[in-house]
Amino acid sequence: MENFIGEDVTVIRDSLYSQVPIGEHVRALISTSQFLRLQRIKQLGWVYVVWPGATHTRYEHSLGVYYLARKALEHLIRLGKNGGLEDPQPGEIRTVLAAALLHDIGHYPYSHGIEELGPPVLPHEEVGATVIGSTEVSSVLWDWGVDPHRVISLIAPSKSPEHEINGRWLIYRSLLSGALDIDKIDYLPRDAQACNVPYGRVDTERLIASLRVLQFEGSPHLAITDKGISALHSLIRARQEMFDNVYWHHTNRACMVMLLRAIQDAIEAGVLSSEDLINHDDYSLIALLLRSDMPDTTRSLVESLVARRLHKRAIEFSVQAGVTFQRLNSLFYHPGSRKELEIRLANILSELTGLEVMPHEILIDIPKPERWDVDALVVFRRPPIGLNQIMTWSEATGMRSHDLSAYESYQRRIRIVTTQRLRDRVWTLKDRLIGELIAPSNRPAS
Repeated sequence: MENFIGEDVTVIRDSLYSQVPIGEHVRALISTSQFLRLQRIKQLGWVYVVWPGATHTRYEHSLGVYYLARKALEHLIRLGKNGGLEDPQPGEIRTVLAAALLHDIGHYPYSHGIEELGPPVLPHEEVGATVIGSTEVSSVLWDWGVDPHRVISLIAPSKSPEHEINGRWLIYRSLLSGALDIDKIDYLPRDAQACNVPYGRVDTERLIASLRVLQFEGSPHLAITDKGISALHSLIRARQEMFDNVYWHHTNRACMVMLLRAIQDAIEAGVLSSEDLINHDDYSLIALLLRSDMPDTTRSLVESLVARRLHKRAIEFSVQAGVTFQRLNSLFYHPGSRKELEIRLANILSELTGLEVMPHEILIDIPKPERWDVDALVVFRRPPIGLNQIMTWSEATGMRSHDLSAYESYQRRIRIVTTQRLRDRVWTLKDRLIGELIAPSNRPAS
């Protein structure tokens, strides 16, 4: 079998696409120790605790994004000057395929959650840039005729000057990250399938078939035809449904916040660094955090995770809680202040109940605020009266980013989670504890 850039290929069986064609250089990339680590990192972190089938990995997802990149590029090359890519160089195509394959190479164990700790923990894109530029991966890319720096510029924009991304490279970056990116097009149906839930459906074939390249306001843009409007809507709706029902599930979030506090305490104690996290996977990280030199709180939390003695939601806050929600929400960017408040709540609960409450028995879960990017362009062959030939998806449908952000803000919950033995007591004393949450002394430093 021969692929569209002239390399002999074999296939890998995939649960979502049946067959993913790979050539010798892709095979070399996925055989590096850095890429193989992704086989031991679950795509959805702790979601498998709720949905046991959700044990698929970043490795599978990365292959899926690579597959969709091939499909999208084949389609755009076929269109050529008629709304596609006109005479792209083979090196460009190889670079985009490499970036699609390696976009998650810098992920920490247990998916995105650890990044919520903030500095010194770096975003996974920045970690990926280091991996791509300084490991075996770099050598394999050079052997393939691919400049690692170009790959980095597509997956970690902060690592590349903006002047280096222009022309067609803007299209390539949009394909990997944006309103129409193939990352979401893969992970939403893949995650839904693994969890066996009726959410996350995406009309992938129609969406890719509707992709176009056009000039708009002096620069190239990735757009869709009007036939792709409903397909893009399916992508946006799937993302909403998966966040509401899976990614923000209270048990998954309780597990993640327990792990975050365990890591935070270990870093503050000086027995763990953010650099230590980079080379670990789900399994080796747990073993590391259970070592005898780790803080007692770290080992206690991880032992509870392993034994499935999970913290339970005791109090939930919606955006309609007003100032209380906003005060807590601001702590997302101040993990140190959040921890101080958690310890304060534990001390108050101990005073009020006469029980010995450990400093890690009450935790605050603040899911990351999501950005809803729907600013994709739609091109009409024959626009209906009242519409322009080129419009944003929002203008064409009446759906605005603000509407989606408002929906997200109402569905996103901040939770106080605690051990089973304290759950009822926390609820009973919620008014006293909430008063402490909004006390001026607990406002984070700006």
